[in-house]
Amino acid sequence: MSKVDSWLLPDGIDEVLPEQARLIERARRELLDLYNSWGYDLVIPPMVEFTESLLSGFGADLDLMTFRLTDQLSGRMMGIRADITPQAARIDAHSLNRRGPNRLCYAGTVLQTKPRAPLESRTPISVGVELFGESGVSADIEVIELFLNTLEVAAIDDVHLDLGHVDILRGLLTDSNLSADQEAELFDLLQSKASTELDTWIINNISDSKLAKWLKSLPTLAGGTEVLTEAKQALAGAPKQVIDALGQLEKIVDALTVQNNQQVSIYLDLGDIPGYGYHTGVVFAAYKQGYGKALGNGGRYDNIGEAFGRARTATGFAFDLKSLVANGQFNQQSQGGIFVPQAADAECCEKITDLRQQGERVVQGFAGQLVDFQEINCDRQLIKKDGQYLIEKIS
Repeated sequence: MSKVDSWLLPDGIDEVLPEQARLIERARRELLDLYNSWGYDLVIPPMVEFTESLLSGFGADLDLMTFRLTDQLSGRMMGIRADITPQAARIDAHSLNRRGPNRLCYAGTVLQTKPRAPLESRTPISVGVELFGESGVSADIEVIELFLNTLEVAAIDDVHLDLGHVDILRGLLTDSNLSADQEAELFDLLQSKASTELDTWIINNISDSKLAKWLKSLPTLAGGTEVLTEAKQALAGAPKQVIDALGQLEKIVDALTVQNNQQVSIYLDLGDIPGYGYHTGVVFAAYKQGYGKALGNGGRYDNIGEAFGRARTATGFAFDLKSLVANGQFNQQSQGGIFVPQAADAECCEKITDLRQQGERVVQGFAGQLVDFQEINCDRQLIKKDGQYLIEKIS
């Protein structure tokens, strides 16, 4: 690489410059304070871990997203985290080993081998929560409410909450005897909403007429909360796992309505199941009008701690903090700093110390400095008039 382009960063690797960094850091603090107020304890997992723990339970998708390197001390393979959720699961199962429900939150940069979508960053700042050790639907409700509170703190309007449940499809296929490849084909067809191809596939692969009817109905079960009533009719007689999943979704919708989240539009799609490979219950995501991807997503992923010797029920969510700030309206008003020419006496130095202790940004000048107040983000200056130090607005 020549000296001319030595400043270039790899594709998808971005840096955060001062103005945006101030917003992101303020947002990070606000969200971690929010999570703390709900009883979620902050953890800061390491950037790298042995791949055995870093990739446990999260399937091929996370495996492909993870950079690898060899540990020079042990000779073992390590991975740079592409997701913090597995790390939180390890901390819950092994490092903390709490007996009751365990609430954890985090905020940190992850590194991914490729962007999840075109033009996205490969170094998102992941912020989220995980709730371990509670299997009841009340845990899912709490996590989704906190998910919506995150969007509220970010001041993101016109939010659409997508809800689904992996046990609907998984329950229907319990006795189908489909191979892993057949199940993957069916999943892809459901995600793509390819109704004609789906019908053909069902004719060629499903001999049970009831199951064929249920599978054909899944793509049609999408819309507002009335979908739950339609699903009860369309999936009547389905296995208990399916009926229980519909009941859980109904409880979640009722709870969100009671919690005055009517400003959030709820959309159910019982055939669209992101994370089918590792999720074990309700799944959810938030979308904003005009933004082409999910702002954040989450769901239940029970028994993730099994690889660490302690299988625990779990549910949680994650956002990319950069996307939240870009789409939200966190408090963007940032009071400028106070410029102080080169301190000439002890009184001036004392005044600078007092101002900084009050939380003010104080930028001290140097002898002969040509000052650009905009460049140093100062809108006031400390000057001495009639023997007193005063703060004046910069015109």
